[in-house]
Amino acid sequence: MTAPPLDRASRLRSVGAVLPPYRYDQTELTTMFLDILGEQDIHPEVVRRTHANAGVSQRHLAIPAERYAALEDFGAANDAFIEAAVELGAAAMLDALSQAGLTPSDVDLVMSTTVTGLAVPSLEARIAARIGLRRDVKRVPLVGLGCVAGAAGVARVHDYLLGHPQDVAVLVAVELCSLTVQRDDASMANVVASGLFGDGAAAVVLTGAEREAPSPSTSPGSDVVVVESRSRMYAGTERAMGWDIGQTGLKIVLGAEVPGLVLANLRGDVDGFLADHGLTRDDIGWWVAHPGGPKVLEAMQDALEVPREALGMTWSSLDRIGNLSSASVLHVLADTLRDRPPAPGTHGMLLAMGPGFCLEMVLLHAEESR
Repeated sequence: MTAPPLDRASRLRSVGAVLPPYRYDQTELTTMFLDILGEQDIHPEVVRRTHANAGVSQRHLAIPAERYAALEDFGAANDAFIEAAVELGAAAMLDALSQAGLTPSDVDLVMSTTVTGLAVPSLEARIAARIGLRRDVKRVPLVGLGCVAGAAGVARVHDYLLGHPQDVAVLVAVELCSLTVQRDDASMANVVASGLFGDGAAAVVLTGAEREAPSPSTSPGSDVVVVESRSRMYAGTERAMGWDIGQTGLKIVLGAEVPGLVLANLRGDVDGFLADHGLTRDDIGWWVAHPGGPKVLEAMQDALEVPREALGMTWSSLDRIGNLSSASVLHVLADTLRDRPPAPGTHGMLLAMGPGFCLEMVLLHAEESR
């Protein structure tokens, strides 16, 4: 597929990134997890060491720590998920729209993604009622994409806007990973996840090429366009990452092979994608990567042949808030646009990997301010 000219590409207007108010140091959360596990067959020192090596200093929780012990089953945890997810998702959308100089009535399409709870009607419908989206707004819930969904959602919204160049579209990602932790699961996957994943939400506002720029806009993202995206799936990797769903809810599947899959596949896929645009990795001025965890980030650096500093915003996000599944790469995008605004004329790459096992690549370009 040939990418459209830049003057026909969709424009990234703003990113709103929000976190729950309940913030805890990693050591506090380790103690909390050990209390939840109780008398499971795992040594506490293994849990402490695993959490200490997760690259995470603190995380935010959807509800106060003392409430988790009262969540006796999947139904109670999911009820808590819906309540907090709608509140956080609405806050992220309103923040992003405000930054872009837009209102809920301007939105033509809303896409939601989550993999940490179940809601029917889906989150974007509940958020629509909360913030006052139009009655004719188009709704697209994405289900099952997990960590890759932040990048994949931006890509799919871009695809929509190519065919609707006058529209305003919003992607909202809400993940409350803490509500999925299993109290009867002493597997290393559950131990790793309990030390890595956090809670949060993000929203991205994009507009089609023919949509006039809203005024005023306070967001540095208003000068970034989405050039094109590419997806990749890897055969025989379905058990590398995902959920097993049972009576106790969502039980993490997290294979040790994930860093190896990144190292084996990322470089070739990125190089092939960039080559189709006459670019190489040397032409990428800023990388926006999903914080999958220390081993995954190190594999990314090796595969892309870049120094740690190239993924510095991702490492920082992992340390400050943990891995937020689909919302994480959007938090990194927000941090990048705010703290290290891309130089005009430079290309950026948005990258995430997730269940499938799969990769999503989104090529971005920073333009001169209009």
